[in-house]
Amino acid sequence: MMNLRKLILTNNACYKAGRTIVPKGIMVHSTGANNPNLKRYVGPDDGLLGKNQYNNHWNQDKPDGRQVCVHGFIGKLADGTIATYQTLPWNMRGWHCGSGAKGSGNDTHISFEICDDGLTDASYFSAVYKEAAELCAYLCKEYGLTEKNILCHSEGYKLGIASNHGDVMHWWPRFGKSMDTFRAEVGKLLVATEAPKPPTPTPTEPKKLYRVQAGAYSVKANADAMLAKVKAAGFKDAYIKYGE
Repeated sequence: MMNLRKLILTNNACYKAGRTIVPKGIMVHSTGANNPNLKRYVGPDDGLLGKNQYNNHWNQDKPDGRQVCVHGFIGKLADGTIATYQTLPWNMRGWHCGSGAKGSGNDTHISFEICDDGLTDASYFSAVYKEAAELCAYLCKEYGLTEKNILCHSEGYKLGIASNHGDVMHWWPRFGKSMDTFRAEVGKLLVATEAPKPPTPTPTEPKKLYRVQAGAYSVKANADAMLAKVKAAGFKDAYIKYGE
């Protein structure tokens, strides 16, 4: 189950710019630095992240002197558990992928960073991979997307909408994973969480009615007299029907 939390980076210049997008896809990034701790990027400490002694998290105007911000981070809390932190409103324009010959994914894609470690810990990779898949499934449902709308930074570069970065393909193949396996995993999650279709109602035959005739008369007065007798006997819904 995804461990989603929120700490919006309101001091970042990207947040202050206040531009919004209509999300058309999701772009997966990884930080490219051996530091799996969320406190490196998300701050200040909320009691779960732990204190960043260098205060170099991204909740400042230009982190490390750069114009950069993403919608979320996945990594370790102070106690070592894995969590996702939303750091921008999902429909805010992020500064995460630069641009290419065909434009910029900043204008169309929700983004998140997975905190790299030393790229050799299989248990950490498995945990953040699973968390990332659950985050993508959640965002797909929120914005009417499918697994086909998910790509990583390096794929964005090949499509001409991002700068020349290699993430996440410098890491995932070490553990036998790719963006194709990731998209397939998200697809399975989306199917598993679909609301069941209501059962098709079984057609029923129209109700049959059997009518009882108490007599046929050529003189209406006689018919009226019989009707009175029938009603007196307790059949209150009796009536006269005229026919040739």
